[in-house]
Parts: sequence; structure tokens; C-alpha cells
Amino acid sequence: MTGARVPLALALVLALAAACTRSPAAQGESTRPPVSSTPSTSPSTSPALSPSPSSLPARFVGTVSRLPADLRAEMHGTTWHRGCPVPLGDLRLLTLRYWGFDGEVHEGPMVVNASVAQDVVGAFRTLFEARFPTADMVLSKKFRPNADPNTKLSETGSFNCRPIVTPAGPGATMSMHSYGLAIDVNTLQNPYVATDGYVRNRYARPYRDRSQDLPGMIHEGDVVVRAFAAIGWEWGGDWSSGQDYMHFSTNGR
Repeated sequence: MTGARVPLALALVLALAAACTRSPAAQGESTRPPVSSTPSTSPSTSPALSPSPSSLPARFVGTVSRLPADLRAEMHGTTWHRGCPVPLGDLRLLTLRYWGFDGEVHEGPMVVNASVAQDVVGAFRTLFEARFPTADMVLSKKFRPNADPNTKLSETGSFNCRPIVTPAGPGATMSMHSYGLAIDVNTLQNPYVATDGYVRNRYARPYRDRSQDLPGMIHEGDVVVRAFAAIGWEWGGDWSSGQDYMHFSTNGR
């Protein structure tokens, strides 16, 4: 009897050992590594981890700083070049929070003349507090006189060393944008309308009917006009020979 039990016991031991050494997949277990509860300290470029517009607090922030070296280098030869009426050292970079058309708080850059920087921050504070929907605030790109004027983009910006641009195309004189003393607000919703009603950008033509009260449009006496009037700026919508509804400047030109 003892001799018969030994092979049987040995067979049971070998069977148990085989069961214990099967792969997790064979046992119906996950082969994925366990998830650590300790957060990774390595940097991540995942878009999901980047701040979203809705993560910005609903309070106004407006800062003024000198142009950083990388921005100066980027502007040199593009939006600024030798012969421009204002040196780069007389310009300032603003960072402004604003309410977008999506109802969320956004933050964007704007380059203006140093002499008006604080005033411009004050004007955009007023627009923020009124929750006026403002198009993407972006830095200007190099002016190209023969570029296609038809665009669905709507932007808000200031400095760009370039000539004036009318519904007929570029003019011969320098724009006040070349001094950082003019700002265009919501370029699509507030087009430059010639005296005969012509609008250069065909996508902006639905907005030449100023009896409409659509988001982002600027009208006589509204919060945008009042905000800029409070800092002494004039509105292109008041011009008698064609109206540039997007345009505000220190001298009305």
C-alpha cells in the first residue's frame, strides 16, 4: 500500500505545480501592468493635460510687459521692419483675458504702443465685465498685399507695420496699426463697408446690414464704442466716407 501511494502523491504535486505556473492569460486574468496610484513626475505633452479655456477663472487679467526676445526676433522682418514709424522698444506685449464666442474665458496676446498699453488694458477690462464676445486675439502676420481677402476667420489684434487697407485694397499711407495705436475688433462681424456698400471679404458681407444685432457686432453707443471712447479713442464706424466698423484708433484714422 505504501509503495502505491508514492506515485499517486507525486502525480498530485506535479499537477498542482503545472496549474500554478500557467500564464495569467490562460487563467483568464489581465496581462496589462497594474495602474500605479502614484502620479508620474515626468513631463507630458498630452493635449488632455493642457489647460482648457473653461479652466480659466471668470475674472479679468491684463498684463503689460516688454517684448520678449523670441517675439522681437519673430516680428523682425515680418510685422516689423526697418523704416517702420515706431521702434520695437516702444512696443509692449499685452496678455488679456476675454469672453469668446463659445461663452468661455480665453486669454490672448496683443502688441500695442507703450504709450497706450495701460489704457488698452482698461478698455478690454470693460469688455470682459460686459461679457462682450471677442474673436480670437492673435498677433498679426506679415502683411501680403496680394493675399486672398476672403476668409472666415474673425480676429482681434493691433500692431502690424503695414499700409491702410480699404475695400478697394491697400492704400499708399501707413496705417495707425503701424504705430500700435489702432485695434481691430472682430474683423469678420465688423467689416469695412465702402460708401457704395461694397465689402472686400465676401464672408463678411452678411454683416454689412448694421440693423442686425448679432454676437460680436459693434454698434453706435454700445459697450465697445463707449469703452474706447473712455480712453480717448475714436471709432471707424463714425467715418463719413465708408465705415470701418472693426477699427478703433487714437486719432480716428
